Amino acid sequence: MSTERVPIPPTLDGERLDRVLCLIWDLPRSEATELIASGAVRLDGRPMAVRARRVVAGQDLEVALTAARAAVALAGESGGDDLPIVHFDDDVIVVDKPAGLVVHPGAGRSTGTLVQALLGRFPDMAGTGDPDRPGIVHRLDKGTSGLLMVARSPAAYTALVAQLAARTVDRRYLALAVGRIETDAGVVDAPVGRRSTDRTRMAVVAGGRPARTHYRVLNRFTEPADATLVECRLETGRTHQVRVHLAAIGHPVVGDARYGGARQAVPVARPFLHAAQLAFDHPTTGERRHFESPLPADLEAVLVPLR
Repeated sequence: MSTERVPIPPTLDGERLDRVLCLIWDLPRSEATELIASGAVRLDGRPMAVRARRVVAGQDLEVALTAARAAVALAGESGGDDLPIVHFDDDVIVVDKPAGLVVHPGAGRSTGTLVQALLGRFPDMAGTGDPDRPGIVHRLDKGTSGLLMVARSPAAYTALVAQLAARTVDRRYLALAVGRIETDAGVVDAPVGRRSTDRTRMAVVAGGRPARTHYRVLNRFTEPADATLVECRLETGRTHQVRVHLAAIGHPVVGDARYGGARQAVPVARPFLHAAQLAFDHPTTGERRHFESPLPADLEAVLVPLR
């Protein structure tokens, strides 16, 4: 066992003890509960047995962790330093998320997420938005790279969520689609929801949530297989929206095995999908902010042999 001791930061003042453990040490709620029940948690030297106990900023928090947990104490601290952050201020953070990084904890994933890395660098995010995914106002799939905005303050969270709801946030993706898209531009306007036979997959379904994707053809390729490079602009932001909409018109994203885009002629280790442009009104100044991210090297390499 290893004992870790930290002062309660001001941003966690008044939070439940079990939530504080989860945020600081990247613990699932069940493990935090077990630590408290076993007497492994102390506040100002006194053992705590009530998980709902509210903490006070400045209190001395002491936790007896296993060696494995001690190795990830203050989770995400080093990862936060390594994250490709393209902008941050007191209100908002813009990250150029690498492919393979999960945005927030969820089913099957409790550690090693973007949220935990950001909390290590910006602990004041802890009280912003959803307690289980602080600061997150929109997300990118694990296999998708590119720009993601994160709220750093409650006021910014409210403002950014409102902009998303009003559809004033400009999000543009680069996607390589299977086959030849004949029209130079178009709109896919089709509701997206979960499949009744597989709740982990999305589809165009009657009764789904309204979804609109605008696309514009940037280039067409014929060798070694027909493929079309498109820019997709989201009017809405449903789960897997670009992937589902392109598949629905018969042109799934290259490399997207889940939605029919796996092609041996154009090998790629992940869906060819990159959040290349992001624009929004700054929550405090109102200034329109624009950010761009070039295609990462792995996707650039896919385009080289195409012609």
